[in-house]
Amino acid sequence: MAFEPPQRLVRATGETAPPGDDWLAELPRAAERAVARRGLTVERVQVPGGRSSLVLLVRRADGTPAVLKLAPPRARPESERAALAHWGGLGAVQLLESGPEDTAEGALLLERLHPEMSVRSLPEAKALLEAAGTLRRLWVPPPTGEGAHRFETVAERTGRQAEAMAASARMDTAAAPLVDAALAVRDELLAGPPEDRLLHGTFRQSKVLGADRLPWLAVGPDPVVGDCAFDLARLVRDRVEDLIATPSGAAVTRRRIQRLAESLEVDQERLRGWTLFRAVESGVRARRVGREQDAELLLEFATWL
Repeated sequence: MAFEPPQRLVRATGETAPPGDDWLAELPRAAERAVARRGLTVERVQVPGGRSSLVLLVRRADGTPAVLKLAPPRARPESERAALAHWGGLGAVQLLESGPEDTAEGALLLERLHPEMSVRSLPEAKALLEAAGTLRRLWVPPPTGEGAHRFETVAERTGRQAEAMAASARMDTAAAPLVDAALAVRDELLAGPPEDRLLHGTFRQSKVLGADRLPWLAVGPDPVVGDCAFDLARLVRDRVEDLIATPSGAAVTRRRIQRLAESLEVDQERLRGWTLFRAVESGVRARRVGREQDAELLLEFATWL
């Protein structure tokens, strides 16, 4: 079977891959090896799929449906494997392989969920409620002890992002005031003692899919350790295009911050601050790779914070 990557993945990889990266070119052969190594039968490639990985719908030797996910090293599949193993299926998709050696070629074998059904398909209030409830289950202490995977911290991840934002702001004077505000709020948020929780890292409504074991399970983590407000911040701006199109979008955003902070017992000002930082970072990054419409939406949203 030809493992042709979906166009969504091809476009996104073109935006993010470093010069000389051959992961996409090697992907069909890597998929063949991963399938053969596990004795899987492939049903089809999931389309449109994700922006950072190839997802194959497969069956194991005993006929059990599963998903085989292949991601490039820059997507940190070994961290995703370690986080999923630590969560053990509580709130997140179940990992069907046991050891780090099973992450060869960036491949992960996962339980099959229902990709056509995410909480984003629900009315907004219900979607936020279900997503927040799922996220709460993931906020656990990270693994410790000999041999435990070391996850990136919020300070480390946002440090890299802050450097890229500052460099972009020097060439984009229009975004510079927002970048300055985002960098300042980051410094304030990191000044206190760090919270030590394992976070999903890229949580939003579309990352919560319908399941059989539980009504909803999270997928696609890019795990990080730190402040729970950082994790919740991406959820605040879900459906940003709808928020921008609404005359009361700024007021709706403020109410959303208050409601999410109260329901998950997160400090409201910390949530506002991380929402600002993450919106500006995403907006500046979108502009850097030529997604101007996304950049305008995100930076306008950031002005409300």
